[in-house]
Amino acid sequence: MSGMHAGEVVIDDETVRRLVDAQLPEWAGLPLRRLPPTGTDNQLFRLGDDLLLRLPRIDWAADSAVQEHEWLPRLAPHLPVPIPAPVALGRPGEGYPWHWTVVPWIEGDNPTPSTFDPAEWAVSLGTFVRACRDVPGMGGPVKTEGRGAPLPSLDAWVQEWTARADPAEVSRDAVLAVWADALAAPAYDGEARWFHGDLHEGNLLVRDGRLAAVIDWGAAGRGDPAIELNAMWGYLPGSAADLYRATVGLDEAAYRRARGFALAPSISASTYYRETAPEIARGALETVRRLIASLG
Repeated sequence: MSGMHAGEVVIDDETVRRLVDAQLPEWAGLPLRRLPPTGTDNQLFRLGDDLLLRLPRIDWAADSAVQEHEWLPRLAPHLPVPIPAPVALGRPGEGYPWHWTVVPWIEGDNPTPSTFDPAEWAVSLGTFVRACRDVPGMGGPVKTEGRGAPLPSLDAWVQEWTARADPAEVSRDAVLAVWADALAAPAYDGEARWFHGDLHEGNLLVRDGRLAAVIDWGAAGRGDPAIELNAMWGYLPGSAADLYRATVGLDEAAYRRARGFALAPSISASTYYRETAPEIARGALETVRRLIASLG
């Protein structure tokens, strides 16, 4: 079984069956089905008709299950569309090293240009972001590094991965110009706000042409709300992105910082996943190119 990461944990079906049967006997009789990998951090299993298992498969995602189990049920009542708030928290066992979650199965598909109108995307997702931003802090985790943290915390990361980028694919000088502009923007000095932190199309579900759910909250926390503008340079850029920016309603400084937040994961993913997940790498490279173009 091949993976996306060196050091990735191999999660076989038999181990997951034993975990469920031992720890969650009320669901022991439900059929279990492995789902194709869609993200980069978790392996998913359908459990019966109504449940989904999420098991971290790499060490940097190991803490996400506990955090999502603690905070998503508290966030959910404040938000205008469903989120997968865990209904159970599994423990390490059967040779598997980390906590894992059981969440409700939410029907829907990832958006495509044929299933999700650009204006609908911009307004519905922007409205969701505003609602998330307005959720009371509740003592939730404040990011000190990475997504949504003060932008300089990502400087070493951006410098390292820009140096690794293929100069035949993207200009390193142009990448660093985007980064320099983001760092030069006025820093966020307001209250730490709740954010999802990774609003690309793989983390959205649509049904009947409308936003049905926002999933995969592994990057969530509290911090700089500019992080949510990342979506402008991923799915459906252009006029829809401008409408999304207007709906989210942040200032020019946030827009400039957001380019930096979008650049950091994209410049690394464009190289890191080139061999193991080329579709992700291509999408990341396209985001980098859009960011460069937006600076001009």
